[in-house]
Order: sequence, then C-alpha cells, then structure tokens
Amino acid sequence: MSFARTHRRGGAAGDRLLGAWSVLVFAFLFLPIVVIILASFNSGRLLVAWESFSLEPFAALVEKPVIRDAVMVSLRTGLIAALLASVLGTLAGIAMARRPGRWTWWFLGLLLLVSVTPEIVDAVALLPWLVFLGQDLGLALFNDGTARLVIGHSLFSVAVVSYIVRARLVGLDARLEEASADLYATPLRTFLRVTLPLAMPAVLAGFLLSFTLSLDNTIVASFVQVSGTTPWPVYVLSSLRSGLRPEIAAVSTVMLVLTLASLALVAVVLKRAGDSTTEIARTMAGG
Repeated sequence: MSFARTHRRGGAAGDRLLGAWSVLVFAFLFLPIVVIILASFNSGRLLVAWESFSLEPFAALVEKPVIRDAVMVSLRTGLIAALLASVLGTLAGIAMARRPGRWTWWFLGLLLLVSVTPEIVDAVALLPWLVFLGQDLGLALFNDGTARLVIGHSLFSVAVVSYIVRARLVGLDARLEEASADLYATPLRTFLRVTLPLAMPAVLAGFLLSFTLSLDNTIVASFVQVSGTTPWPVYVLSSLRSGLRPEIAAVSTVMLVLTLASLALVAVVLKRAGDSTTEIARTMAGG
C-alpha cells in the first residue's frame, strides 16, 4: 500500500512538473508575439521606449504611402501566388490520385525536393535565372516585380496544394467519376461536376495556406524583388537599420490577425471535409 501511495505521489509530482514545463515552453514561444501586439499601441517613436497607449500606429497603414504600398504588394502577391499554386497544385494532386503509376513516385520525389530545399538556395537559384529571362532574353514579364514575387512565392505552395488535394481524393471513391462517365458525361464535364467539387475543400485549404505562406516569405522576396514592389516582410527587414517603430508592430499585428483567420478557415474546411493530418503526412512522405 505504501508503495502504491508513493507511486501515485511521484506520478502527481511528475504531472505538475510536466505542466509547469509546458507553461514555460508556451510562454517562451508566445510572449514575444504578445509583446509585439502590446507595442503596437505605443505612441512613442521606437518600440523600446513606451510613452502612452495610442491607436495612432495603426493609422500609418492609411497615412504612410510607403507602408501602405508594402502591405498592398504583399496582399496582391499573396493572392496571385495562392491562385496560381491552387490551379497547378490541384491538377497535380488530381493526376496523382486518379492516374497513379511509376511517374507518381518520381513526381512526389520532385515535390518533396521542392519542399525540403532551403529558401536561401531557392532564392540564390531564382535571381540569376529571372535576370537571364528578363534581361538577356528580353522577356518583359520576368522584369515585372509582381511577377517575380509570384513565381518565387508559388514554388513551395504548389507542392503543399498537391499534397492536400491528393490526400483528399485518395480517400474518396473513384466510382463516382466512373458513374459519371457511364452516364455519357464528357471528361471535362465529369471533372467540373464531380471531381472538382469533391476536391474543392482541399483546394480551398491549399489556397488559404498558400496565401499565408506568401505573406511570410522574406528570403526569396528579398532576392527577387525589384524597385517599387517591396513586400511587407522585406520592408520590415530593411527598417531594422533605423530601429523598429510602433507602426511596424501595428501593421504586423494586423497581418498576424489575417494569418490566424486564414489558418482557422483552413482548419474548419479540412475538418468538414473529413481530411486527416495523417493522410496528408502520408502523402508528403510518398505513401
């Protein structure tokens, strides 16, 4: 009996220590974010010098053209990159799920290579390639700042959308599409009326994830951007030289809320679609 009581007391003490450690870990991870959110209400000139509570830093999003333009570049690039990644990733995911073969393993390997390649490597590789296409070959599209940012941001996102769409369709019965063909529907009509609606929850989730990933892309953006199309993360990075100001924290807080809202929509969509993280992880591992 005494051994059992000692064992229970030891277990309770271990649970308390584990709980305390978990609190410390979460505090270490999230306190910096909380500090930035609080600093966004600072009326002082710099983040490190608190003066008084004010909503003035949030007005910079409207009043300061440089900040407004940087935010608009990020939002515009994110939306276009997410749309491009959704189209390409959806087609790739459907092909892998409905037309599997030897090519699937090679294609999954390429997607995994894109996923694990460090961003700095992608950035260093993209810059001379875009310069070659835009300046040496004279293709004006690759001299456009928005186009260059979209290309850089959509590389990783295409792989993410492909994984999610494939995981969605692999878990669904393909006989629904076969029944559509038996009823004399053309392949295009079957795709639009059956396959695409089945994949739509995953497509929407991939679109939202691609958008949030684009908002956070700093390394690739800092390499491929051109004058006049500086996205928000690159603007923040350049502002470090003169000191972080409260308006930067304020706009970052707005972007954080936007990102959290997008991720919440992703979670809701995937939950309603019945997709599991296990299926997606298995797809990313080539299963």
